[in-house]
Amino acid sequence: MNPYVIFADSSCDLPQATLDEWNIRYGSLYFRFDDSDREYHNYDMSAKDFYAKMRAGHNCTTSAVNEGDFLAAFEPILEAGQDILYIGFSSGLSATYQCGAAAAAEILLRYPERKIVTVDSLAASAGYGMLLYLAKCRRDEGAGIEELAAYIEEIKLNLCHWFTVDDLEHLIKGGRVIKVLASLGGALQLKPVLHVDNAGHLIPVSVARGRKKSLRALADQYGKRAIEKGKPPVFICHADCLEDVEYLVADLKERFGVETDRIVDVGPVIGAHTGPGVVSLFFLGRER
Repeated sequence: MNPYVIFADSSCDLPQATLDEWNIRYGSLYFRFDDSDREYHNYDMSAKDFYAKMRAGHNCTTSAVNEGDFLAAFEPILEAGQDILYIGFSSGLSATYQCGAAAAAEILLRYPERKIVTVDSLAASAGYGMLLYLAKCRRDEGAGIEELAAYIEEIKLNLCHWFTVDDLEHLIKGGRVIKVLASLGGALQLKPVLHVDNAGHLIPVSVARGRKKSLRALADQYGKRAIEKGKPPVFICHADCLEDVEYLVADLKERFGVETDRIVDVGPVIGAHTGPGVVSLFFLGRER
């Protein structure tokens, strides 16, 4: 069995130190604020500083890992005699996966003896990160590259993404909620509850009246969909709203006996589209 490398990208919202610890290589998406010409990598700014700028009124745009970035990252791995399993950010939300797959096809013309297997995670943020965690665990148990790719393909549509936001503004800009709902939200404190569907797209599902009800709605979905209640893994990510996360963690433990395995920040690239105040829950369910 040839040695291989798991390759991902920074939209998984796992800290760099975690990816390094798990021996997962990665490319970085980019972001840029409207008050600067500087283009940042996803890990160039702390989540705290990033959301402070957003709250100060600065708009932010993002861009994918480009094909050239992938080529530059893939080549040293192939030169070292290793194959690559590239698990990419949802093609329903970014062009990153397509760029990675195109780079893989191009570079294999120069390294025909090597192998690059690509998997579209159809996942985002710490949901994507949880898929990488499961891949890392299976790799460490001795799975070969093809076996691991098949495993990820098998489970990826069981990976549930449920989240809510405190402010509809950034979802409106992205065309995710209608302006009529936004105007009602301000008066009635309606909070949208959304998920990522089987095509990897962001889909509004319902609204809850008030922040705590929206957080409980996330826990409700765990109760309805989890394959084995109380069993790991359960990941949560948030955009500078740790108190809300603590409320959700306590609710999950009280109602379902489940411990949260990992809490991470929503990084700048994902956060540019959701804004501060997002809370997301990820777990394995019978279906998304």
